[in-house]
Amino acid sequence: MKYYAVDFRLSPSNDNSRSLLASCAGDIGFEAFEDTANGVTGYIQQSYYDVGALREMVENFPFPDIKVTYTTKEAEDKDWNEEWEREGFAPVMIDGVCCIHDGRHLPMAMPTMAIEIDAKMAFGTGTHETTRMMVKSILALRPEGQRVLDCGCGTGILAITALKAGACKAFGYDIDEWSVDNARHNAIINQVGSRLTTVHGDATAISSKEGAFNLVVANINRNILLEDLQTFRGAMAPGGHLLMSGFYTEDAALLTGKAAALGLRHIGTLTDNGWACLHFSL
Repeated sequence: MKYYAVDFRLSPSNDNSRSLLASCAGDIGFEAFEDTANGVTGYIQQSYYDVGALREMVENFPFPDIKVTYTTKEAEDKDWNEEWEREGFAPVMIDGVCCIHDGRHLPMAMPTMAIEIDAKMAFGTGTHETTRMMVKSILALRPEGQRVLDCGCGTGILAITALKAGACKAFGYDIDEWSVDNARHNAIINQVGSRLTTVHGDATAISSKEGAFNLVVANINRNILLEDLQTFRGAMAPGGHLLMSGFYTEDAALLTGKAAALGLRHIGTLTDNGWACLHFSL
């Protein structure tokens, strides 16, 4: 998959301006960011790069006293997760019962549920606040015997969590072919491979032949959630639940309003370090 690297120069450049820039760029499709001495480098898939949207974002940057300039180049075609794969990540414990770990760092004591994630250029290891909140919410719902839809599945961690918590079947999709393959791989090493189906595509990959889902989970950025919310609603079984994260707390009201207009009932909200996770039911 080809990416562009956009070098944003900020004046002044500090933690607040870099964080704000990353938030704004994330809303127009940027997926990853690296801090630099003078700003931020953002990465976006070439197929999603919209020069008009980028110019509009810069021109309408929320704080006019911060000057933003940028240059765009084609990102080096390499495995950006090479160091991550080599070093791995420390085990992440969720509510004292679920431990997310890689194959290099095992939990000190065996938890009630252990999920091994081998991340290969895919999002979702439990180290991010949004993933942790989603896993926590899935476990709280106790999805025994349920059918689960994982939208933008990444490593497959959310579908795998639901399956290990008793879900009978899960279907996942992702626009990144690396993620689709990685989710399958992780499902196999967690011994739930026969119950997870993953496909390459966007929300249009949700086929009516898959039937209705008792639980729909989506950890994606705000704009995609707003665009696909009606599709998620259409995939839900009566009485089904929808969990969404991937956005900041200040965006929660916008998503809650859109969900209400579609007939979804707001059950609750989790927050962690400025990020939010919303729970709805049909």
